[in-house]
Amino acid sequence: MESYAGMGNNQVLVADPETGEVRRFATGPIASELTGLTFSPDQRTVFIGVQHPGEKDKPSHFPAGGNSKPRSTIMVVQRKDGGIIAA
Repeated sequence: MESYAGMGNNQVLVADPETGEVRRFATGPIASELTGLTFSPDQRTVFIGVQHPGEKDKPSHFPAGGNSKPRSTIMVVQRKDGGIIAA
């Protein structure tokens, strides 16, 4: 955990309760907060809220890129093979 100290709420960590291993699953854009992690009933999709990217005039163009104004959004994450997340 110490390697993630001071990172704030801009990441989602996962842990294996049997081994104690902690890994980073997702990282948010500049000056954002990742929130609201939830799974679909079949556990094949995870939804992650991204709040206030680019807050306080930090350089962010999330989620559209380019010259777009930053805005909050919900990210949808699925496995390429369509399998259960974290299986």
